[in-house]
Amino acid sequence: MPRLLGVDIPTDRPTVISLTYLYGVGPKIARELCIKAGIDPQVRARELGEDEVARLAALLDKDYVVEGQLRRQTSQNISRLRDIASYRGLRHRRGLPVRGQRTKTNARTRKGPKKTVAGKKGVKDLR
Repeated sequence: MPRLLGVDIPTDRPTVISLTYLYGVGPKIARELCIKAGIDPQVRARELGEDEVARLAALLDKDYVVEGQLRRQTSQNISRLRDIASYRGLRHRRGLPVRGQRTKTNARTRKGPKKTVAGKKGVKDLR
């Protein structure tokens, strides 16, 4: 199983697909990497030689921000927004959607499971 930047990429898939298992590498960048390294994108990852894996690793280190470095950069950006108390930073701190989505009915991914508030249903008016 080839190992790139501390991540085992799947061997049973084409190289161009296997590269997308790296954080920060999508289909477009994976194609670019294969072309720059001179590797056939459709060859299986298990068939890559040590020199080809080394070329891919060197290209990733030199030209792209991926994996740990990208995760660190993203978390530093979020913590900077929190520290300066910007609107986006406050939304991150509260665990709410950051980019202007509605929160009255949706946003369950960010807010978590519903917290039911008791008392409204079935209460009779005693006037």
